[in-house]
Amino acid sequence: MCGIVGKLNISREEPIEVQELAQMLGMIRHRGPDEFGVYLDDQVGLGSARLSIIDLSSGHQPIHNEDETVWLVFNGEIFNYIELRAELEAAGHRFYTHTDTEVIVHLYEEHGPDCVQRMNGQFAVALWDTRQRTLFLMRDRVGIRPLYYTFAGGRLLFASEIKALMVASETTAEIEPEALAQLLTFWTTLSPHTAFRDVHTVPPGHIQAIHEGQTQLQPYWRPDFAPDENGPRDTQEAAHQLRELLIDATRLQLRADVPVGAYLSGGLDSSTTATVVRHYTGNHLRTFGIGFEDPAFDESPHQTGMVEHLGTDHSQIRCSSQDVGRVLPDVIWHTELPILRTSPAPMFLLSDLVHQHGFKVVLTGEGADEILGGYNIFKEVAIRRFWARQPESTLRPQLLRRIYPYIGRLSQGNDAYLRAFFGQGLTDTGDPFYSHRLRWRNTARCQRFLTSEVRQALTTYDPLEELASALPGEFTAWDSLAQAQYLEMSIFLPEYLLSSQGDRMTMAHSVEGRYPFLDHRVIEFCIRLPKRYKLTGLREKWLLKRAMADLLPEDVLQRPKQPYRAPIAASFFGPQAPEYVEECLSPTAIRQAGIFDPLNVSRLEKKGREGFPLGETDEMALMGIISTQLLYALFVGNLQEQPPISLESLYLCDNRSAVVREQARGTC
Repeated sequence: MCGIVGKLNISREEPIEVQELAQMLGMIRHRGPDEFGVYLDDQVGLGSARLSIIDLSSGHQPIHNEDETVWLVFNGEIFNYIELRAELEAAGHRFYTHTDTEVIVHLYEEHGPDCVQRMNGQFAVALWDTRQRTLFLMRDRVGIRPLYYTFAGGRLLFASEIKALMVASETTAEIEPEALAQLLTFWTTLSPHTAFRDVHTVPPGHIQAIHEGQTQLQPYWRPDFAPDENGPRDTQEAAHQLRELLIDATRLQLRADVPVGAYLSGGLDSSTTATVVRHYTGNHLRTFGIGFEDPAFDESPHQTGMVEHLGTDHSQIRCSSQDVGRVLPDVIWHTELPILRTSPAPMFLLSDLVHQHGFKVVLTGEGADEILGGYNIFKEVAIRRFWARQPESTLRPQLLRRIYPYIGRLSQGNDAYLRAFFGQGLTDTGDPFYSHRLRWRNTARCQRFLTSEVRQALTTYDPLEELASALPGEFTAWDSLAQAQYLEMSIFLPEYLLSSQGDRMTMAHSVEGRYPFLDHRVIEFCIRLPKRYKLTGLREKWLLKRAMADLLPEDVLQRPKQPYRAPIAASFFGPQAPEYVEECLSPTAIRQAGIFDPLNVSRLEKKGREGFPLGETDEMALMGIISTQLLYALFVGNLQEQPPISLESLYLCDNRSAVVREQARGTC
């Protein structure tokens, strides 16, 4: 695992200097503190901050092919690199390291940019072909590893994190109003948007080629929910195939030259991952988990039960609302995006625990909910469609209480609220966003806190229209569960769950997360299964439970799903409230940022400080306001520049011509 940076001269003549890349690398040294490397020629500069996991002694980046015509920096892992290397050596390729990184350059020589189709992994790649004078930016299928770029000052700049772009002299930070509209609808931005104007992300499953100033973006993979006519014949065969795929995916993802741990919450997904490690590999099972002081969020009893069941060596952090509030500025520095939930904060603390115990890699259960129908929103759409057949029924909507017992007004028996909220657009079952429109409409209410100027700027922009224009042509042919799964997999999974709550929180402490459920073979198998294998009645992830029935305790298999949440309002108000909250929400700071209306914000703050219970929308709005204000302060108001990597510690490959070296201010 690493962080990567780079610059490509398009219309600019000034040479790229090593100090520029050293400065960019300094901003993301947390991603790879073990080694730093730079490649330079007359047109391009590539940089790497390496977290050494495979081939600890000789895997210096940038990596090249035999004749040094292909150069590469790489963030991620290619899990099937051993098999690929054997094929490539048989084809005559010569290797000078034992890394998975070097496999990519030789695979490119064989297959060109289509080499990504052969790679089983999680990756962000920048590959420079010196013969074609073409830069390829490649991102893994589901967006596990980040990759950002911008065009500025006659150059293309790219990096694993936006902060490395912002420290470059060519760029400035400005929050994008359209991105806020997306965030305050979908909980995150739509790829290729980011929170910042003119900064983009390479979409998951895409290759971006830049040649002679021209850019071509090409998709190479996306989830396909078309039923598999050659799929398993019955439940028993399907369960067996799923288990075998998970075993193989886990074995591959345990490949490392350092110890590998696992997250364990006590829920079905992480318990499955840890159980597969325990029963089917020789890996010593070292697990890590979160406990909350507030019992409303705590899963510790279930976690303890799984630890005892597996006999794992386990460590746990105990997280309070004060802990959440304390670390939020650090969290936003790493998410580089406003957030509407505090859930990333405990994950930030958890990865710190992993780092303190000397681990660089952890397996997690992320992805199971998306591919196997685990979220409550999937049950919600099934219930609402059932209700829509008899809209006047008073019994059918009562099923919603079974999946949302933690929503106060439902658990208190408020039928009027239930029917008013969940009955909106009830019979519009042909709506492509039927599964998510209620949630997005509720989140969009947070936009009332924006200033009139920002709202005016957004009058002609509808994020739903942009999303609709990007839906695949076959979307309408999929069943209702598949449509809902696609929306989760294409929006929430890559841009929030795997980013703000995933990669950014682990890599903040130089820890790599790995996700067996997101092996593309597992994904492709699961999403093409019949609906009944994923959601049976109101029982989620039915096939996974069948596949693991003889290995997991019954209480894990039968336990109702508990969404992972963390306290919000309690983290920012009260006698131990962090000082930055008052500063962020002050009228002066609000007016300076120019994003939110000071009067509306002060009213919301007053409710929180006086202890009035905040509803779900108000809590989302509060979190969105505080995190956006922090983002503005950290990136727009006063960018927190980090010390550059010292030139003495760089592994430097300087292929610049003598003329260009002479033009450069500093040469090595």
